[in-house]
Amino acid sequence: MSLARRRFLAIGTGTALAASAGPAAAAGPGAGAVEGASSGRSACYRWRNVEIVGGGFVTGIVHHPRKRGLVYARTDIGGAVRFDNRTRRWVQLLHWVGWDEWSLTGVESLALDPADPGRLYLAVGTYTNEWSPINGAILRSRDQGKTFERTDLPFKLGGNEPGRSMGERLVVDPRDGRVLLFGTRNQGLWRSADRGVTWSRVNSFPVTGNAGIGIGFVFFDPRAGTIYAGVADPANPLYRSTDAGRTWTALPGQPIGLLPHHGELGADGNIYVTYGDLPGPYEMYDGAVHKLNTATGEWTDITPLRPNTGAEAGFGYAGLATDPRKPGTVMVSTMSRWGPVDDVFRSVDGGRTWHSIGERIVLDTSGAPYLDFHGTPKLGWMIGDISIDPFDSDKVMYVTGATIFGTDDVTEAEAGRSTHWSVRAQGLEETAVLDLISPPWGPPLISALGDIGVYRHDRLDVVPPDGQASNPVSGTSPSLDYAARRSGFVVRLANANAGERGAFSTDAGASWQPFAGEPPALTQSGRIAVGADARTIVWAPGDVVAHYSRDRGATWIAVAGLPVASVVVGDRVDGRLFYGFDPATGTAYVSTNGGIAFTATATGLPTGSGKLETVLDRAGNCWLAAGPGGLYRSVDRGLTYLPVTTIEEAYTIGFGKAAPSCPEMAAFTSGKVAGVRGIYRSDDGAASWVRVNDGQHQYASTGDAIAGDPRVYGRVYLSTNGLGIPYGEPV
Repeated sequence: MSLARRRFLAIGTGTALAASAGPAAAAGPGAGAVEGASSGRSACYRWRNVEIVGGGFVTGIVHHPRKRGLVYARTDIGGAVRFDNRTRRWVQLLHWVGWDEWSLTGVESLALDPADPGRLYLAVGTYTNEWSPINGAILRSRDQGKTFERTDLPFKLGGNEPGRSMGERLVVDPRDGRVLLFGTRNQGLWRSADRGVTWSRVNSFPVTGNAGIGIGFVFFDPRAGTIYAGVADPANPLYRSTDAGRTWTALPGQPIGLLPHHGELGADGNIYVTYGDLPGPYEMYDGAVHKLNTATGEWTDITPLRPNTGAEAGFGYAGLATDPRKPGTVMVSTMSRWGPVDDVFRSVDGGRTWHSIGERIVLDTSGAPYLDFHGTPKLGWMIGDISIDPFDSDKVMYVTGATIFGTDDVTEAEAGRSTHWSVRAQGLEETAVLDLISPPWGPPLISALGDIGVYRHDRLDVVPPDGQASNPVSGTSPSLDYAARRSGFVVRLANANAGERGAFSTDAGASWQPFAGEPPALTQSGRIAVGADARTIVWAPGDVVAHYSRDRGATWIAVAGLPVASVVVGDRVDGRLFYGFDPATGTAYVSTNGGIAFTATATGLPTGSGKLETVLDRAGNCWLAAGPGGLYRSVDRGLTYLPVTTIEEAYTIGFGKAAPSCPEMAAFTSGKVAGVRGIYRSDDGAASWVRVNDGQHQYASTGDAIAGDPRVYGRVYLSTNGLGIPYGEPV
């Protein structure tokens, strides 16, 4: 998707932004014809996601107030989703985001038009840092996110930055759907009067930005048109306008000293606000909950559990919901209450008394078994938002750092009875995928993910019933490999404490044994490779020289001749052969003695990045994906590498089952052919390529790993940074 044309106008006292609608982008599941590669050929693929369920920080959740069952959720790096009541699953709305605009999958805020259930607005942009590739944008939809139009903004947004579960920053005027307000991190308050097509700065708003957090939320009181805004200023956290935003004043008598996280008008006419001393989500050391009687101007402290008192350590408050059907019913969540655990509190009398949901919760994590971390399931952490179904007071959902939990019996809490909660994130796949392997034996796929470990996928359409790999439970796991000719042998690495970084399996990931040792002085896990016969494991950390082990990780010996931070891979046929590549110098290396020593071979290869992969059916064949430097291939045991001239850029390389009557395995890459970025397959040894994805299935960042399936022709698994593990198959 190309950048929308944009121009800047000076209108009145503010800076205005006008953008063309830009090309509409369809989003959602389905197959379609794809654009041809350099050969002019194309392939029709069906794309789905491998089932994991959740996996990342869901930062906000909103029910439409007038359309039963219409719910949206946003994430920090994994797009936005809409709940499908027919399938009881979430539908991803941003799979169409492409490589060059990956930042658009971080959703800073979302807004609904209360009077028009078809309209959805997303404020998108992941980082405000200089290296973030593009500015933020407002995506506008008239069909609940099936298609979008786009207005580019003149600044960046921070969907994955501190305070990302504050909100909502973007809001539609309930009395005039043409009017939207957007509170930004560093650029003050902005207003649109044409349903988000053009925007101008509200120069009268007194806060431009504060510590990169700025305006955390904006909401309307539709009874009188009053507007409220929460800002990251502990001296004046809340502002109000009674004249449609022309002038603003700090609320008199308001609580000070903390930052407002969420604010909401309750059905009882009170405004409820949660606070923390920091924006979250990782750290808060103090917090509170207050309410404002809008008729009298009186503030009341209604904090359910006081931080830093008795046995309680410091924490804050974040999530907030009121029940439009039951005046005085309010729910709030703690944040950064790491010990014992975050909690959700519920009150039906405006905060005079509270019930702890956590005290009597019955929690079912079977929908995503990894959530128990091979221990006792927890109610959740980083609970940044809560939403009560406006049509059914028993139904509530709250979001966490890994999933969405929901209940159908929350009113049982008032009677002192247990409430029953279960995973409600089906269809939402928000994992950062770091490595993938599809061995010729065992399960079709084993994956290594950020934050939540390693998974054996016996079926692609079923959540792994054993959850993440244990012994140890590993957290972020950057590398996997398998011994092609030793059925069941797999190795993995994790960014963990010493003694917990590496493990091996002899049953294809069903069970694991930790390495008894590791290379000395390493602090970066790096990458791991295993020989075809499983005799040798080579560990290439990012900060010390590579080491090899011949006793399954008990002892490690430094390899000779290979520079620090080199990439290493084993030959899939000959267990004595290992290949190396130094991205710093563009030099290739080879070991013919099982990784003991490496010798430099080819030089003058591209520098900066590189991934090596070998094929299952031919010894001595090694491929190098050099990113913008293109693709290279060696067929002489790593002595020489020749450029593949049919492709311009190649960020990954993987191999799957050969096409019928074709002598070579199918090759897959995320790259660029004839100027078009995409996922490509070659059935003829890279003589030609076909693009197998389409404009609806681009998945933003797909440059970490790719794996073809050696047992199913045409099937390919992709890595993404927040959109899970998509896999495609020929239709």
